Amino acid sequence: MKTDYEEMLKRARSQIPHEVLEHKRLEIPKPRSSTIGVRTIIYNFKEICDTIRRDPHHLMKFLSKELATAGTLEEMRVVFQGKFSRDTLDRLIERYVEDFVVCPVCKLPDTRMVREKRFQFLVCEACGAKSSIRPV
Repeated sequence: MKTDYEEMLKRARSQIPHEVLEHKRLEIPKPRSSTIGVRTIIYNFKEICDTIRRDPHHLMKFLSKELATAGTLEEMRVVFQGKFSRDTLDRLIERYVEDFVVCPVCKLPDTRMVREKRFQFLVCEACGAKSSIRPV
């Protein structure tokens, strides 16, 4: 009886499309950016912030510090002083997600940032974990 079940399970798993098995819950859009003169503009900045459910000012502050430059937030986009490649921006956004979005306990992106007095915490809505995060 047990071997029949295992056989059926193997057959069912083999019929599932490969894309479904490797689907990521959090798919961050790649930054659409261009360099105009000595300024780098990320055009889909608001879309990125909406996807990761974070305040655009917080992400902009993080990127400004990491790039060591000034940045201005304009409605849907952000403008940084200096020339930066798409790879650099993508890598920094991924690092931001690792540090400030993904739960360190269960590795799910279902978190929110909570400020208590002068400390900030990452509260996971999936597992309930509460982890302190460093200030930006």
